[in-house]
Parts: sequence; structure tokens; C-alpha cells
Amino acid sequence: MPRKMLCRTRNALFPSLSALLVAACAALPGTPEPSGERPCVPCPSCAPCSGAAPAATPGAPAAPAAPAAAALQASDWGAIEGWQRDELSAAWPALRASCGTLVRQAPWKAACEEAARLGGAPDGGTVRRFLESRFTPWQVVNPDGSANGLVTGYYEPLIRGSRTRGGRSTWPIHGVPQDMLTIELADVYPELKSLRLRGRLVGNKVLPYWNRQQLSEREVPAPVLLWADDPIELFFLQVQGSGRVQLPDGSLVRVGYADQNGHPYQSIGRWLVAQGELTLDKASMDGIKRWAQDNPRRLQELLNANPSYVFFRELPASGGGPVGALGVPLSEGRSIAVDPRYVPLGAPVFLSTTQPLSERPLERLVMAQDTGGAIKGAVRADFFWGFGAEAGREAGKMRQQGRMWVLLPRGMKPPMPH
Repeated sequence: MPRKMLCRTRNALFPSLSALLVAACAALPGTPEPSGERPCVPCPSCAPCSGAAPAATPGAPAAPAAPAAAALQASDWGAIEGWQRDELSAAWPALRASCGTLVRQAPWKAACEEAARLGGAPDGGTVRRFLESRFTPWQVVNPDGSANGLVTGYYEPLIRGSRTRGGRSTWPIHGVPQDMLTIELADVYPELKSLRLRGRLVGNKVLPYWNRQQLSEREVPAPVLLWADDPIELFFLQVQGSGRVQLPDGSLVRVGYADQNGHPYQSIGRWLVAQGELTLDKASMDGIKRWAQDNPRRLQELLNANPSYVFFRELPASGGGPVGALGVPLSEGRSIAVDPRYVPLGAPVFLSTTQPLSERPLERLVMAQDTGGAIKGAVRADFFWGFGAEAGREAGKMRQQGRMWVLLPRGMKPPMPH
């Protein structure tokens, strides 16, 4: 596991800190992310560096951040598009999962205790009456007052691999490097308390940890958990942040995000567009995979365009979804990733959007149970499609407009931001 370094002396630290800030806060272009790429874990939250793409750390329980009060405007049930059409009982297991965390917070305690008393499988009418009697809807709005925003999709991938190296299984799935430092800045630089840095010790200096290209060129002092068959599939496993590996005997091993090398995520789809290799509309996950198959000699060049590198941990076998930022398993079609500055983590959210590449409504109650590096802004959601190839195809196509209503317990006002 990475060692933690508590920074105590400003003058001694400054040169090394400057180098780390440059590595962590490299500005990213402002063009839209190609469909199918989800930089969910790559980049530190970097307030001082304009243009950077900060990221949260999924896979570990997180205390819900206070959302920006101005982002939530009082609404009513009749204003929610699709509220009467959703089969709300399908969202009940996800709501109960959220309550497992939220019940410890005073504003949520009564509602979550009542949810527990209703049991595991109430009918849709019971769920509707519970929500309408216990909660108040608040519409999410952007700082400019608009109510529409971007809805993308993500999923839990399945890739092939092995416990041992050999044959096609030659691409390492690394655990956390033993020489990687975790640098905590809050004691000395309160204004940077959300900034997470990763470094390595060279003499008496702390330098940025190795980027993807450097890691590919040296022996990484990290355990190899598994060996993947396909480098592009492994890359997208890193982008999603968790997934399952199918071994030669057919058994499945679940892996989840453990840490990241501190370098900002750079879109390889965007790199292919900039190189003139693909047009933006073709730079989807499937388009990138096809390009890699057609250009094997440029594969490492493509991968190196993204300096971010994710390290994993092996997770216990489970039939549920991957664990999100709230610390509970995600529910297929009923969990979303949000920006917790605007939407309380764990809260029920009614999402009104459309199916990928269509105008067919997708209107349903979901739970804000995850976060992501590309999920920034008030009306912004990443819809969890579930596990496997079909979920990946839907997620890769999804780039829709949508609206969101957060359901807060009656009497609870949107808290002021920290």
C-alpha cells in the first residue's frame, strides 16, 4: 500500500510540491469527451488549476458532501416528467442500499427507518405513497438557471485473463505499488484539502509517480493480481474503475479500484481525433477498439496518450454490482454517478432522459450512489447500465440530454456548500 506523507515544512516541500502540482493539474482540453470513455478515477480534484478534470475515488465509502444550495429549486410531484409512469418498486432495493448509509444522518433517519419497516418488496403503490409522504422533490438546475444537462452511461466490464502469465495473458493487472507515496496537504495547505497527490521518493525529493509510459518501460514494484488477455480491454477496465476477469476455467474474479498514479486522465479517443485517425462521431469505445485492432504497431503509443494508470484490488466474490463511492453495491439501471457538490450522495433522484441514440423516454427513480472524474456539474449524471458486453454497448452509445429531481426528506433543506 502507498505510504502517507504528511507535509509539515512549506519551504522544504515547495520544489517537490510544484512538480507534483504540475503532474496532477495538467489542463485538459475543453472539447466533449468521446462517447464510451468514462474517466471515472483518474485525476485529483484540483481547485487551483483551471481546466483540470478532477476526479473522485470510487469504491470506498464516502461521507456525502454538502451540495450547492443554489443548484436545487423547490418543485412538486406534478412537475416531474415521467413520475407517474415509472415502476417505482424496481428502485426499492437500491433505495434500501442507500439507506444503509444515510440512516446514520439525522435528516434521513426517520425516512430510512420507515423504509426498513416496509420490508424488502413493497408494491409500486406502497413505494409511491412512501416517497410522496416522506420526501419533497427539488429540481436540479445549472448555475445559469437552465434545467437540462448531459447524461452518459457506464458499466462493469468483463475481460478475459489468468492467474498466471502465459499464452495471450501477458498484460498485468497491478495492485498498488509499494513505493508510491500518498501526500496529504490539508494540514499545511487547507485550500488544497481536496487535492490528492501521488509521488515517489528520490533521495530527499518527492517526485511525481511514474506515468503510464514510464510504468510500461520498467518493472513496477507492485503485485500483479492477474494477467489480462487484451490491452485495450484492460484499458477500458481502468477507465470504468472496476470489473470482472474471466479465468480459463470459466470462474470470475472481481477487481475494484484501489488507487491511481496521480496523473490526469487524457482521452485516447480525443487523441485519435487530434491525430486525424478518427472523427469525433467514430471515437466511441467500439471505434477505438477497431482502430487498435487495425493498428497493432501503434497500440502502446495510443495507450501512452493517457498518462493516468489505475491500480486494482481483488474483491470478494459477490452477485451484486460493483461498489460505488457511497460504499454500497450499484444497482443495474437504478444507480447513477453524480457531482456531490450539487447532488447529495445517496439521495433518490428522478431522472428524465432518453434511451441511447433515440427519443424514447428513459424516466425512472435512481439513486445517487457513485461519482466520477468526468461527472462535473449540477445537471450531470452517469447512468449505470450493469454488467457485461450488452451493458457496455448501451453505455458506450449514451450521450443524452436530461433533467433531474432530487428527493430530500420532508423538512430537510438543501445544505449550504462547505
